[in-house]
Amino acid sequence: MSVARCPASCGELIQGWILGSEKLVSCPIDWYSTVEVRDGTPLADERPLARAMLNRLLAQLGYPQALSRSLRIEIHSTIPLAKGMASSTADIAATAVAAAHHLGQTLSESALAALCVSLEPTDSTLFCAPTLFDHHHARTQIACQPAPHFDLLVLESPLRLRTVDYHRLPRQAVLEANAGVLDLAWEKVQSSCRRQDAGLLGEAATLSATASQTLLPKPGFAALLALVESCSLYGLNVAHSGSVVGLMLDRRRHDVEYLRWALGQRSLAAHWPQLHLRTSVSGGVQLST
Repeated sequence: MSVARCPASCGELIQGWILGSEKLVSCPIDWYSTVEVRDGTPLADERPLARAMLNRLLAQLGYPQALSRSLRIEIHSTIPLAKGMASSTADIAATAVAAAHHLGQTLSESALAALCVSLEPTDSTLFCAPTLFDHHHARTQIACQPAPHFDLLVLESPLRLRTVDYHRLPRQAVLEANAGVLDLAWEKVQSSCRRQDAGLLGEAATLSATASQTLLPKPGFAALLALVESCSLYGLNVAHSGSVVGLMLDRRRHDVEYLRWALGQRSLAAHWPQLHLRTSVSGGVQLST
């Protein structure tokens, strides 16, 4: 048996038209999908994408497809589905790494990224470093220095949106119109990592989140921005193809209980009934020892 885990993402730090095409930098948090791959009969209720990843991996490594029928995949995850939290990426990336390890093989991050995008648009949570990623084709993978540490108050909406449905929307003209804003946001991401400046990272995320309002608007966005400003938070980030929002902060400096109260006072709790206090983490798929 082999076990691997991959983090969820609180949306994206930035996403938009950068360096000639749509790209993103994910926001990995301390919330994981853990996948076990072992010899055994497949479960009747397993997640189809995980099995599809196993089959794709077997083909990539030159194993017979018949081997798939003798491998069991068990996924342990409470990551909300279809909210923009990279639940599918976490599942399939951890499945691929666990299965490869079970077969005595290893996968580089680039090879893993190529496998994942062959199934669906993929988040950059599978990279250890913050990475500007072409989530459709995996042609661009530009790593930054480690990101500064920050916490997030994750605002979870009951609304669900499949990533594939978002990518069917006519988006290119709007994305290109915001290219200048996203170039600036990308520069701020790189600078924030070099300088270990969480405030600068929050500025980048807020720029990208604001640009995203023209494509997939979040309810109460102006009120959220006002709350960020009044409480001197680092910024806010959003799921550009989902419904989740993150308030970027430092739990040692910022009053999280006040934020919870203020969200209710400003009638924002109706849009975001579930709140989760989480911490930013490095990305990458980790094997359990």
